Amino acid sequence: MLTDGPRRGFWCECWTEDLTEAEPPALRGSFDAYSAPQADRWIAIALRTISPALDSDGSDEAWAWLYEGRIETRRALLRAKPCTVSITHAGTRITWTVRPALFLPLAHRQATELPACAHDFKPRANP
Repeated sequence: MLTDGPRRGFWCECWTEDLTEAEPPALRGSFDAYSAPQADRWIAIALRTISPALDSDGSDEAWAWLYEGRIETRRALLRAKPCTVSITHAGTRITWTVRPALFLPLAHRQATELPACAHDFKPRANP
């Protein structure tokens, strides 16, 4: 969607962290939401989707948030506060983060026509 100026929304990310290794967390996905309900729905859909595959503790955490914690998350997002939802499954922590963001409009592209500057870059032949 093209707008004339910056647009308020939320930047959402999903991270995983292996709690048995000394590795840093890994980004698994991101999403730009333009409303608090859209941001909280992104987490809810993910939790509902993965809940059948979670161990019993992870599933309990997921459903506890869906039934009890979700309303607090939504309230915080409506006040433009950042939120974090985490569950643990078999030594892996899965964390969803949602932060208020200001999205800047990108240059509009007509149909499939690339901007003129795109033709200035030529692929290099591999040796």
